[in-house]
Amino acid sequence: MSWPLTRSVALQPRNKKSIGERAREAVIALIAREGLRAGDKLPSEAELCQLFNISRPTLREALSLLEQDGQIITMHGRGRFLSAAAALRVERPITAYESVTSMLQELGYKPQTRLLSVSEHPADKEIAKALRCRADSPVVTIERVRSQSDAPLIYSLTTVHRRSLPETLDEAALAGSLNELLGLGGRQPRMSTASVSAVELPKPVLRAIGATYDGPWLLVIETCFTEQGDPVLFARDYHRGDAFSFNFSRR
Repeated sequence: MSWPLTRSVALQPRNKKSIGERAREAVIALIAREGLRAGDKLPSEAELCQLFNISRPTLREALSLLEQDGQIITMHGRGRFLSAAAALRVERPITAYESVTSMLQELGYKPQTRLLSVSEHPADKEIAKALRCRADSPVVTIERVRSQSDAPLIYSLTTVHRRSLPETLDEAALAGSLNELLGLGGRQPRMSTASVSAVELPKPVLRAIGATYDGPWLLVIETCFTEQGDPVLFARDYHRGDAFSFNFSRR
């Protein structure tokens, strides 16, 4: 396959992701755009660097991430090839960590976040187990609802260690991305374990958030960890059942 490099391709605008992660996404977009299949060879490092106008170390970081994901295979002396696992790519894979804010933006929503309550309290047994702390450790639970055009999409109860938040709890900051807020203190969540089940949202909650949808909600119970494996966030997010789905591949 030939790779006409008539012009460079810009990476996604600067965001909280590293340039290596953005380069990884650019390579994935290139694979999809060119319709590559398992066994197809990727362009050379020199061609990719020229195409994306990035340095070789940045490109190698991106390719390393793809190799860790099992999406490409490196054959020394021959190049890099698309793996069979790459053909199993699905939109919003349940195995990929993403914040709720990022998820909604990726789905095309422009949600408004309403902060319902903030409470400081001792951790109960469930929270203590998730955050690996004593049952009486101080924690903060943030209750929020995310809506699109006044229609509630996600009802969230998120609990974090009190020490992970600024001394003064600013309502505007708590209504924004908690991932970013935790990142300011070097406690950025990078991975998680989660379970998903279909439930009914309690009637008092439905009334409180103004939801008219009375079907099942997808409850995602998730514990998020730093890169070092420290649990920093315990979330119970109720996703409106007619607005969300989760996908997965098996290999």
